[in-house]
Amino acid sequence: MSLRPACDRIPLRPAGPKVDLLQVLGPARTVEDIRQVLGDTELGRWRKNPKLATSLLSSLAKSALADVASQVLSFMRTGNVDVDSFHFSAAISACARGGQWQLALSLVEQMSLMRVAADAVSCNAAISVCEKGGHWALALGVLHLMSQVLCLTQTGVSCNAAISAAQKGGQWPLALHLLRHMPAMRLAADEIGHNAAISACSTSGQWRLAVSILWRMFDLETGYSAAISAIEKGGNWMPEARVLVDKIACSAAISSFSKGGQWQLALELLHNMPAMSIRPDVICYNAAISACEKAGKWNLALVLLQEIVSSQLKPNRISYNAAISACGKGGQWTLALGVLRRMPEVK
Repeated sequence: MSLRPACDRIPLRPAGPKVDLLQVLGPARTVEDIRQVLGDTELGRWRKNPKLATSLLSSLAKSALADVASQVLSFMRTGNVDVDSFHFSAAISACARGGQWQLALSLVEQMSLMRVAADAVSCNAAISVCEKGGHWALALGVLHLMSQVLCLTQTGVSCNAAISAAQKGGQWPLALHLLRHMPAMRLAADEIGHNAAISACSTSGQWRLAVSILWRMFDLETGYSAAISAIEKGGNWMPEARVLVDKIACSAAISSFSKGGQWQLALELLHNMPAMSIRPDVICYNAAISACEKAGKWNLALVLLQEIVSSQLKPNRISYNAAISACGKGGQWTLALGVLRRMPEVK
């Protein structure tokens, strides 16, 4: 990594106007166009204080202007500015925000060719952009590059992004492998990594594994919602796994009970939510109405539909359709038509 000289006496100028001018150039811009906007004077300032270039590149990253950031790097190289890992990290972050994984990996390769030592920040950004693009194999490749080639210490951010990439790619065994090996790397797995692994299991129908991860992270609240969603997808009701945390968790649990034929538990959970300082929303009510509909409890479905209105919530088409279906299954066609007449109120 390049060491920067002390340049505290050179003031940093706001990068905003420059970013606006560069953006106006349009997609057909060239490095020469970049030169016309920034000028040789700017190059001179950057040679004295590389932080100025980092400031501009960081602003480009915030605006997800990855192509512009890459061309600014080229402009810097042709202008004999010392390009360091800070500059590359900012440009790769622009790629991450813009979802340009090919360009991000190209910049990582350029760092190697220029013998600019990659740091954890640039590698994490590269892993993140691969994860967002759904390229789990590339994300794992960068993670391997960090430790085995660049001799960098993998961080929690690195592993979380890789686990998330595995999750999005449907690679739940790989997600679990990464999660379980974090302690061996002296990394504490947090709720982000756990939730990604739980979601990977949930998406693949591995609800038992999802619940086992849940128990490992007993004090990490946000993971409970993902675990209960996994149970719901597996069509299994497990009273011992009902960790009631938020509306998302409750609605997922109610849906789980619905699929398991446990309409009583669904209603019990719904009506106990206020005691837990959780106000049921339409999604929760819809899940409960669906539970009653599947159990043939048309009268309770209608009561819940009315409760939505009484709670100053607005029923949606899912609410009405579930109630109509409940009445239809119970042979209550007159009531079903009555509910149907109210549907035009749904916008």
